[in-house]
Amino acid sequence: MSLQCGIVGLPNVGKSTLFNCLSSAKAQAANFPFCTIEPNVGVITVPDDRLTALENICHPKRVVPTTVEIVDIAGLVKGASKGEGLGNKFLANIRETDAIIHVLRCFDNGNITHVDGSIDPVRDKGIIDTELQLKDLETVENQMKKVEKQANSGNDKDAKVLLSILTRFHEALLQGKSARTVELDKEEKALAKNLFLLTTKPVLYVCNVDEASAATGNAYTKAVAEAIADENAEMLIVAAATEADIAELETFEERQEFLEAAGLKESGVVRLIHAAYNLLGLETFFTAGADEVRAWTFVKGTKAPQCAGIIHTDFERGFIKAEVIKFDDYVALGTEAACREAGKIHIEGKDYVFQDGDITVFRFNV
Repeated sequence: MSLQCGIVGLPNVGKSTLFNCLSSAKAQAANFPFCTIEPNVGVITVPDDRLTALENICHPKRVVPTTVEIVDIAGLVKGASKGEGLGNKFLANIRETDAIIHVLRCFDNGNITHVDGSIDPVRDKGIIDTELQLKDLETVENQMKKVEKQANSGNDKDAKVLLSILTRFHEALLQGKSARTVELDKEEKALAKNLFLLTTKPVLYVCNVDEASAATGNAYTKAVAEAIADENAEMLIVAAATEADIAELETFEERQEFLEAAGLKESGVVRLIHAAYNLLGLETFFTAGADEVRAWTFVKGTKAPQCAGIIHTDFERGFIKAEVIKFDDYVALGTEAACREAGKIHIEGKDYVFQDGDITVFRFNV
């Protein structure tokens, strides 16, 4: 599973500090623009209490969690769509990701310079939105020229549908709106995916605040919430500097004490990892036994044979059935045998759509 979230934002908003907290692949963090030039990729473990529960039941030789990939991308500046700063590199890197984590600076600190000289996260959001929209507008206009002839010929149904999509994208982008604000049906979404537009990607806004604002937010985060009210997007409040301090603590107990003192139930990093996982449309199924308890990542809506193929291609090629136990049933009854006796093992065929938390054994023949 190679889906990626890209961390984006203006220079010096805390992207690399946040990335360092998330990943053991340490990005350089420094107080000057363009500290990150090449994108840093971190493969990050997704915390899941269900794995611990399964471990306590199965006592396996090893436990393997699922992961998500996060990419720290160079800071963007005005004019990026025309190649200013590291614009071309930034836009190429973000095009390769599947979702966007947009970090906004929502704290005051005179010792950390801002590329525009003042703190205004709504303005900062607008700068990046505009650059991405301008690049998409260029892409859409180029595609419209190519598709118009095919659509007008009257023989190409897909070209007509695509032209309709491009026209609606064009109208939205001219109005300063992102392409993801345009509603599409299933067929249209499949065609639009091949356009690789930047502003169709799902986005999570991360408000980077100071420690005092970590639990409740501040005036800056309220302004961001108002600015994104009409978008199909989520917002998360995280104090990146505080998370960096938490990451330095050695024990779980020390980290929990720190969180409680800050008025937090859960670390911002854990919340961000889960949010990134959801942003990518990912869910988890499990295999559990004496040798191994393992979490497997799949895209929401995936059917049983394709989930089997995540473990091994032979499993998909020779798929016969999936024996599925719901997580709550497995925990309540304690063993596979007990679940079988209680009639809690469901035999599912090729059309079964896997659900988050399913525990399974695949039967196959090749």
